[in-house]
Amino acid sequence: MKITLLSMLLFCTAFVYGQKQTIYDFKVTTIEGETLDLSEFKGKKVMIVNTASKCGFTPQYEQLQAIYEKYGEQDFVILGFPSNQFMKQEPGTDEEIAVFCQKNYGVTFSMMSKVNVKGENQIPLYRFLTTKNLNGQMDSEVKWNFQKYLINKDGTLEAVYYSKTAPNDEKIIEWIENK
Repeated sequence: MKITLLSMLLFCTAFVYGQKQTIYDFKVTTIEGETLDLSEFKGKKVMIVNTASKCGFTPQYEQLQAIYEKYGEQDFVILGFPSNQFMKQEPGTDEEIAVFCQKNYGVTFSMMSKVNVKGENQIPLYRFLTTKNLNGQMDSEVKWNFQKYLINKDGTLEAVYYSKTAPNDEKIIEWIENK
């Protein structure tokens, strides 16, 4: 049986694209500088939020913390990703951001190191979240601080909510509570 280069290429392409990518394929850096393998969250629902300390939506930290306290023991995780890409509303260092979040909002959910969530230097996780060809669900653009990406227990993207949707919005709470 003769295998042509074209058929081998088609097989390899199908193999590569047949592998469904999830958030479990990514590693990120925590605000403390440690590597966090997102595969640690297999079987949990995850909310990924880009944050900022000097934004009109910054009070959403309080709501994020409240839902984390209520649902954090029920296979639910929040990952905050500070970003300074929207009107430079997150100018602090990782240490300053951590102090701000703890002092002002008592944040105990996981905060990551400050990153780029859009543009040329966008981190791979956010490229996955915003690109349908990678996440298999939808294209989206990170439009502002406190945009929420909801990830199912299988590590796949289910929904995106923009800044104006509060973390404790009924649609989000229903998603968290729905087994």
